[in-house]
Amino acid sequence: MNRDNSKGKILISRMLIWGLVQFVLLLIIIGRLYYLQVFQADKYKTMSDENRISSRILVPPRGIITDRNGVYIANNKQNFQAMLVAEQANNVDETLQKFKKIMPLSETEEARIKRDLKRYRRFVPIKLKDGLSWEDVSKILLVSAEMPGVIVDDGLSRDYPFGKQMAHVLGYVAAVSENDLKTDSDPLLETPGFKIGRIGLEKKYEKQLRGTGGSLKLEVNAVGRIMKEIERKGGESGQKLELTIDSRLQQKAFELFKDESGAAIVMDVNTGEILTFLSMPSYDSNDFVKGVSQDTYQALLYDEKQPLINKAIAGRYSPGSTFKMVVALAALEAGAINRDTRIGCYGKMDFGNHLFHCWKKDGHGALNVVEALQHSCDIFFYEAAWKTGIDKIAAMARRFGLGEVSSLRFDDEKAGTIPDKAWKLRQLKSSWQGGETLIAGIGQGYVLTTPLQLAVMTSRIANGGKMVEPSLTKVSEEKIYQYKNMKINPLHLALVKEGMCSVVNRAGGTAARSAFDYKGAKMCGKTGTTQVRRITLQERQTGIIRQEDLPWKYRNHALFVGYAPHDNPKYAVVVLVEHGGGGSTVAAPIASALLKEALILSDEEMR
Repeated sequence: MNRDNSKGKILISRMLIWGLVQFVLLLIIIGRLYYLQVFQADKYKTMSDENRISSRILVPPRGIITDRNGVYIANNKQNFQAMLVAEQANNVDETLQKFKKIMPLSETEEARIKRDLKRYRRFVPIKLKDGLSWEDVSKILLVSAEMPGVIVDDGLSRDYPFGKQMAHVLGYVAAVSENDLKTDSDPLLETPGFKIGRIGLEKKYEKQLRGTGGSLKLEVNAVGRIMKEIERKGGESGQKLELTIDSRLQQKAFELFKDESGAAIVMDVNTGEILTFLSMPSYDSNDFVKGVSQDTYQALLYDEKQPLINKAIAGRYSPGSTFKMVVALAALEAGAINRDTRIGCYGKMDFGNHLFHCWKKDGHGALNVVEALQHSCDIFFYEAAWKTGIDKIAAMARRFGLGEVSSLRFDDEKAGTIPDKAWKLRQLKSSWQGGETLIAGIGQGYVLTTPLQLAVMTSRIANGGKMVEPSLTKVSEEKIYQYKNMKINPLHLALVKEGMCSVVNRAGGTAARSAFDYKGAKMCGKTGTTQVRRITLQERQTGIIRQEDLPWKYRNHALFVGYAPHDNPKYAVVVLVEHGGGGSTVAAPIASALLKEALILSDEEMR
């Protein structure tokens, strides 16, 4: 009996303890609920709203780009896209097959669609094809009942009305890369389908052209499907960019080049504003906006004329005889020559153990500096360079903007090379040789420049020695006033300019056939022809092979630099034709037509 009572007491004690534990747990739960519902109410209300409300970024229209006359050269156009909402399609594969019958898809597009179908939820629209025409849209809408889930969306895409004519100056926009996301924290870059400037001015002015994104708040259900729009805030459109380019002159240059390869620049000698900025051959920027095909890109990449390279700033060429103005100014300043100095040219000269030849086999006879420029005598400038020295020539070249990156600051711009003794010791670990000075005296050897640098050099000569800088956007009067005087002796500049005018406007000048007279305005300039292969002694004795008989890549580069009008310079021009043969026969006629057109257009604007 006592044992039974003892067991009962133990059972009751355990029940009381268990009941007490349950009571304590109930108090904890009640306390926790009270804490969550009272003290944490605001926090969980906010979390609930965040689950209920979805925020999205609104992409602003990209800033338009115009030429100096307000003509659109980069714009945004209406873009129709075919989209697929997978959950609305009875059978995705069947729908895609029907779509392909009326709108063919490339292998690249099909691969992207399959990837996106796996990546996104079934209610998220997937792009099938964009850049649709009205006719394409009509075809899709006519059979839309047979393709459930296929819809047509309307948006904006970048458009380049001038296509190939403006490609190298504008560049293009393309899809955001993983590296872009690492270096730019702007949320716009995370927007599906967003595109940014990849090269050219589109890249240089990316921040201004991009604008500021807006925001959109949507109410969504538990799985993220949109139920209704709650709030919309607009962003700011990208800024308008007005260039100094004249689309009419750019088009003229494009037409003049035809199938040639090279570059052309027309620049205001007083302001530095660039009116023409052409690299040839070119590509269509619109192809890259749409997503260039692998075949098209490979064809551009392996084309021997290298259409993807902006030759105006990234092509490095021996300036040839266009460098002779710099040598003349350096020699005049050093006192190595003066106006009356005459040097005899008999077709060749001995220096050490080598023979140095003039382009004219029988020579030019005795010439002064003006005549030497007029006839482009190599012997005169061999002698002048030797007497002056490479260091003084290099110093003068740098004063004229050669061998350094310009103020445009494009990512792909090259500095070129202006060699001197220190440069060779630093780069090649060897001392400078006398013969190298002679070769540099006619703009060959180690000397390398870009067409843009030659445009700056020509402008600084033409404007009387003001350190003008190139610009693709409007230059203020205040900045023009700030251009420094290079402190070049005006008499020396006058001699060089007289020589350049003789090149074009005197009998025997190397560009006399390209002269023009537009209402009294004439052109002055300098031809240049640079070798890309060595001419052997045997070839000189038996006869130099004609340029047209050589494969394209072994022909000489053709150059011309010039300015107009002769008495009050306004525009400078540089034309470089890769493997064109001769500066006087190929480059000078293009430059002449461009300068004359610039004067005509300027005259029309003044009326």
